[in-house]
Parts: sequence; structure tokens; C-alpha cells
Amino acid sequence: MRLRRLMSDILQFLSHSEVETDSLGTALADVITAGLPIALNGQLGSGKTRFVRAVCAGLGVDTTVVNSPTFVIMQLYTDGRLPVAHLDTYRLGDVHEFLAIGAEDYILSAEWVSLIEWSDRVTEVLPADRLEITICQTGEHTRQFNFRATGLRSQAVLNTLQDRLPEVHEV
Repeated sequence: MRLRRLMSDILQFLSHSEVETDSLGTALADVITAGLPIALNGQLGSGKTRFVRAVCAGLGVDTTVVNSPTFVIMQLYTDGRLPVAHLDTYRLGDVHEFLAIGAEDYILSAEWVSLIEWSDRVTEVLPADRLEITICQTGEHTRQFNFRATGLRSQAVLNTLQDRLPEVHEV
């Protein structure tokens, strides 16, 4: 895995394998705190759900139950170190449907970790301070992860994550 600091609020990770992607997700799980939403975006097949599964594994969630909630929209996992709300807005018609399922209760909660796939579809109701992750598929197993902090809490998480990962290459 290779890490580059692009700006004070942006880190870029280059993952060369699914094992490295899993390691990145586990590393994030070690530094995230409840109450900070994680907004995930990327094309179909880019690895959003795999990354969520890795974060959940790092939190101690039974990953055999972690699947894409595309058709059910939201899945809740409460068996780990922190409770996780895993949301997928791909099939939603608009932000009102997102709010109608009670998603706001989790994304605004100080007690839950919320992982939101296709978050760009509901940006207007997400908290201003969130960690945004865009995943780009660069090959069959390679991915580029762009992490962006949008506030003080997300910046602190990003800084701590950078400190815990090897091979930092400043740009």
C-alpha cells in the first residue's frame, strides 16, 4: 500500500490487492470513533462493500453478515466494538426516501458508526463534518482511495490514520 498526502485534508492510498484494501479498512476501524459518518463513493464494482466489510472486521463485527444493503437500504451490526449502520443509497429515488427509513437517526447519532455507500446521493442531509472516501478501480485488484476530511473530527481521524500507516510519500 502506498500513501500520499495531497493536501492537509486529503490523503490518497494506492492499494495493490484485496489484502491491502482489507488492511486499510482495518486500520480505519482502529481510529474511527462513533458519531463520525463515513461517506463512500465509487463506481459499481469499485470495492465499497468490501471496504465496509474490512472496517466492520476491524471493529469486531461478524463479517459473514456484512453484505451490500442495496435492496434493503440499511443494515445494522451491533456485535462489534462500536455499533455500525451500513447504508446504501443506490436504489433510492431521492433524499426523502433516505430520511423515511430513519437513516438520520444513525448518521447524526454520537453512538453509531455510519458507513454510507453512494453518499453523493444524500449529501445535503449528511453532517458537515464527515470522512469522505472515493474509491477508483485502477485494475482488476488495484484501487485508489481518496480520503477527504470535511471538519475537525474527520481531520483528526485522517491525521491519526496517516500516522498509523507506513510508506508516507508527500506530494
